[in-house]
Amino acid sequence: MQTDANVSPTGAGRPSLPVDVVMRREPVTGPMARWQSWRWVLADVLPAGAPLESVGHPAPAAAPQEVQPLPGAVAVDGARYWLHAGLLVTLFRDDAEGYFLNLNSPQPCFWVFWRADDEQLLEGEPVAVPQIVTLSYHDAGRWLDAQEKVDQVPAPPAVVDWLRAFVDAHHQPEAKRRRRPESFKPLTDRFGQPVRISTEKLPPGPGQQGGGHGG
Repeated sequence: MQTDANVSPTGAGRPSLPVDVVMRREPVTGPMARWQSWRWVLADVLPAGAPLESVGHPAPAAAPQEVQPLPGAVAVDGARYWLHAGLLVTLFRDDAEGYFLNLNSPQPCFWVFWRADDEQLLEGEPVAVPQIVTLSYHDAGRWLDAQEKVDQVPAPPAVVDWLRAFVDAHHQPEAKRRRRPESFKPLTDRFGQPVRISTEKLPPGPGQQGGGHGG
């Protein structure tokens, strides 16, 4: 994949990367097999071309095709692999912080939001269909908060370099707020109520008035 493509949005569109997504259907083992025979998991995200500038929404992805496990893929007995082509990873300037957080994680990665499609069946069960692929930490967080199905795989070095070029061009670190000195904190009593400090002189207490004792 070439990484010297224009990373800044222009009038022609937004920086995007075509990708293919491979989903794995594998048998469930152990106690869970009593309730579920199969499960879908994300196997891989593969760059399918050089970065480009996309306009509008991507076209619907093509029908999935069964493929053989990729070289170096995790071998799972009885698993089958399905490739979904025609997806786009698009970068947005207003989400530069989300990409920055991904780059500064221990392992920058792709996140894939997918759903089981009742209209596509395999042996009578819904097929897992990827909906969106992102490089944004914020996107993944929102999907997980909404209890959607989200899986992740490491991004290859060329994709990380492409993302870093975009972040370097558009990420603006938030200005650090100056910490207020401790001496400026308001005084409070044991009930948390503000304490008023009087500047008036207190009258002298007993035994503190002027003059000596009588002889």
